[in-house]
Amino acid sequence: MDVPIRSLNHTDEATKQMLENVRKRKEKFDIAEKRHFLAIYLTLIFAFIFFGHFYFAIAKQYSYSFFAMFSAALNDLLTVYMFALTLIGYGAMNVLKQQKDKKEKEYQELRKEIVDKSKDLWKREDDWKNRHHVFELMKKHYDINLYHENK
Repeated sequence: MDVPIRSLNHTDEATKQMLENVRKRKEKFDIAEKRHFLAIYLTLIFAFIFFGHFYFAIAKQYSYSFFAMFSAALNDLLTVYMFALTLIGYGAMNVLKQQKDKKEKEYQELRKEIVDKSKDLWKREDDWKNRHHVFELMKKHYDINLYHENK
C-alpha cells in the first residue's frame, strides 16, 4: 500500500484498500495512455518519412504512369519496409487505443463506485466530517477526483 494512503486517519483498512486499488488502476491507465500517444507519434513520423521518401524517390520520377510507379515502389526495398512499418504502427496504435479504453473504463468504474459508497465507507460522524482530507489527498497525490462521479 502506498505511504500517503496507509497514513490516512479516520479511514478503515477496507476503504484504504479500495483507495489503493483505484490508485493502481489509475497508474495502469496512465501508462496505457502514454503508450497510446507514443504509438500515435511514431506512426505519424513513420508515415511522414514514408510519404516523403515515396514522393522524392518514386512519384517524381515515375509520375507518367501509375503502373511504373507501383512497380518501382515494390522494387525499392526501403519503400516496402517503410510502408510496412507505417502499417504496423497503425495497427499498434489501434490495439493500444483499445487497451487504453479498457483500462480507463475499469478505473472510472472503481472511482465511481467509491463516490457512490462514500456514505457507507465513512459511516461515523467524525469520519464523515474528515473525508475531505482523503479526497484532497487523492486529488493532490494521484489526480483522482472523488468529489464528483463525472470526470
